[in-house]
Amino acid sequence: METIIVQLPGPSRPGEVGAAKPELLHMGPGDVADFGRGVPGGRDVSIVLPDPGISRRAGRLEAAEDYWRLSNFSRDTAYAVENLEGAGEYITVAPGRLGAPVPFEFSRVVLPALSGTAEFKVFAPQHAYLDERSAPGAGELTVHPYALDATAKYFLVLVALCEPRLRDPSDGTLPGAGDIADRLRPLESCRGLTRSAVNYHIDYLAFAKLRLDVGDEHRADGNARTGAKRARLASLALRFGLVREEHLALLPSRRRPVPQASGA
Repeated sequence: METIIVQLPGPSRPGEVGAAKPELLHMGPGDVADFGRGVPGGRDVSIVLPDPGISRRAGRLEAAEDYWRLSNFSRDTAYAVENLEGAGEYITVAPGRLGAPVPFEFSRVVLPALSGTAEFKVFAPQHAYLDERSAPGAGELTVHPYALDATAKYFLVLVALCEPRLRDPSDGTLPGAGDIADRLRPLESCRGLTRSAVNYHIDYLAFAKLRLDVGDEHRADGNARTGAKRARLASLALRFGLVREEHLALLPSRRRPVPQASGA
């Protein structure tokens, strides 16, 4: 099972219409990947950042059990690791620092470059969270097999997806990506949420967090595959209590505006 997933630099963006899917590098515990400019035409680094202002071998990623470390091989340049789910939160990895642990689940590694900055994204889907039912001091702690962060945006997407069935178990309808984006957009953290971004979070939930076995769904048409994926996500989340009624409080209020009385 991979510890981290690296989205390699490229022109395409997740969910962008007509764009190829970004290339991904999957790394398990103990795997390492160097990043930098590399030698011309060579494969000496796994993550290529083609800018003349970046060292040929600028640094290294190392996957641990449920997080990752970053080493900075530069002698005079610091690197930044941004929390993509935070409000401007980041850590700085000093020149020459080896094995700096990164605590974020969604990260962007940023290096200064002649063209401005060079960057790539790192996802750590196996971050472990203590099972709330575990009793401290009772031996080895139990870690939930589905490591979901209730403060992450993907969790809001999952709650919005499950909302109809949480409110009425007999309701078999599921909201589409556009419906979920509209439902969450009143939240400050979701002002710019788009349908493409929702689909990206659904893919992340399906393949990285909940590890769905899609099987023959890959051969179905796009709409059918997406619908089946949403249905299986909702079914698994509700079946194992990953999303519960109390999580509905995370969603925007559904209060209807009070009609104003007409003037005389």
